[in-house]
Amino acid sequence: MANHKSAIKRIRANATKRLRNRYQAKTTRNAIKKLRNTTSQEEAKTLLPRVISMLDRLAKKNVIHKRKAANNKSKLTKLVNKLA
Repeated sequence: MANHKSAIKRIRANATKRLRNRYQAKTTRNAIKKLRNTTSQEEAKTLLPRVISMLDRLAKKNVIHKRKAANNKSKLTKLVNKLA
């Protein structure tokens, strides 16, 4: 266990951030799966901006890499456009 007061606080803060990051990442993954399984283009077009926003937020906070977010956005956009 840590001996310094600041180290103990850092451990608490890291645990809180880890839980928040895991929650947001899992929510985003579920949204991506929902978008991939959608067959109607109207529903997909309403879901796409929300998913892109989630990916951008995760990339900005370094939960996922920015290139991974860009690749996911590109693939999802292609998928939605192909539904026409």
